[in-house]
Amino acid sequence: MSANSNPHYQTLVNHFQSISHFEHLSALGDWDQATMMPMGGGEARGAAMAELAKHIHSLKTTPMLSQTINEAGELPLTEQQKANLAEMDYQYQQASIVPGSLVEAKTKAAYRCEQAWRDQRKNNDWQGFKPNLENLMTLVKEEANIRAEAQNVSPYDALLDKFEPGMTTANLEQIFGNLKNWLPELIQQVQDKQKSEANFVIPSASAESQAKLGREIMNILGFDFNHGRLDISSHPFCGGVASDVRLTTRYDEADFTSGLMGIVHETGHAKYEQGLPIAWRGQPAGLARSMALHESQSLFCEMQIGRGSAFLNLIEPHLSSILGSQLTHEQLTNIYTRVTPGLIRVDADEVTYPCHILLRFEAEKALVSGELAVADLPEFWSSQMQSLLGINTDGDYKNGCMQDIHWAVGELGYFPSYTLGAMYAAQFRNAMEKEIGCVENLIASGKLSSVMGWLNDNVWSQGSLLSVDDLMRQSTGETLNPEHFRKHLIGRYL
Repeated sequence: MSANSNPHYQTLVNHFQSISHFEHLSALGDWDQATMMPMGGGEARGAAMAELAKHIHSLKTTPMLSQTINEAGELPLTEQQKANLAEMDYQYQQASIVPGSLVEAKTKAAYRCEQAWRDQRKNNDWQGFKPNLENLMTLVKEEANIRAEAQNVSPYDALLDKFEPGMTTANLEQIFGNLKNWLPELIQQVQDKQKSEANFVIPSASAESQAKLGREIMNILGFDFNHGRLDISSHPFCGGVASDVRLTTRYDEADFTSGLMGIVHETGHAKYEQGLPIAWRGQPAGLARSMALHESQSLFCEMQIGRGSAFLNLIEPHLSSILGSQLTHEQLTNIYTRVTPGLIRVDADEVTYPCHILLRFEAEKALVSGELAVADLPEFWSSQMQSLLGINTDGDYKNGCMQDIHWAVGELGYFPSYTLGAMYAAQFRNAMEKEIGCVENLIASGKLSSVMGWLNDNVWSQGSLLSVDDLMRQSTGETLNPEHFRKHLIGRYL
């Protein structure tokens, strides 16, 4: 059915295509300021990005949208066009809740905070970071309260909904409460099992050689370098747009293993973006469905594939030829399956990783409700790290509450997506193996493309044409079932 038979819908298609062009430029502006922009350009860039954010907000809230969306819905549409129209309406409703002045103010504050954070984190400067975070947190809470009142939910639920539509604090407390029941014992059991494994020295490697290795691994995973690139930033991320995906990582020349797995993780995000339906580019239905699904794809690459024996065996020759690494396959597997409580979330092993998210979930709820002041965050952090992982972070702000970029850019409500994503990833693997066979065997026999093909057919190509629950039912036969994650960890580590 042609959109021309529904002129109201065609008007909306054109309008949202225009919005996507401005969002394209915004995404590249974000990437540039994180990778290439000189520090002196920060204030002017922040003002420019705030102006752009305000303009995009004005396009999403223009008065004609409400009536045009209603009129389009009264005329014939295909099922996919109806899905796109629903996403248009969702974007309009979400944007209309928040005034443009707050969007502009929060964008400026986030740029100021994030740019300062880069040096402040490096220098363990909590006292310098605190006032910037306090200012930004005031605006985040203002937005949360406005959204909560409009949607008749709690302020933190309103923030969760931005990243994982429909997710609530109550749902997360149930899911994470169950996780707390079995995870501590599992961590201890795995550590006891691994006590006999020998320690060895990880060879050093230059940033240049690590970048070369990273690109080799990205090629193995099927990354399209004609529509993307790899760079360096203070915090690894995947940005840009589907036709121009920008990946970043950071390198430790004393330990190549972190930067490499960071690249594998971000390549998972990139594969999702590059696999989004081309027919729906520039339309809301052509976007990724949710951040938990996005993290499921990065964690599928990093955890389900990347830390598996078959994939490590596949990349071992590349380590030898590019890094001169003499690590055996057994040693490489030991590195990437070693369960050791650590300070840094992005470097965490698969088993202790959820503990880092449980901490942040509790901190975010308390920050948004006002039960926790920004000034008391380091003490709260150290107490939680001690309780969850037995680690003291007193005075170590850069490896404690300053380690992540998310709060420095005002993104509260995002962190739960990581553990939800790990659960979705395990569920996808379970369904995939029932359909096409054992993932390890497929990779070992040179059929990694079959694994990626299943993800493309069932996740990437669906964009936002289905709800999360419908996508999960269609691809796995059930909605989120955390039991698959527990079984995966037990199967791999015990």
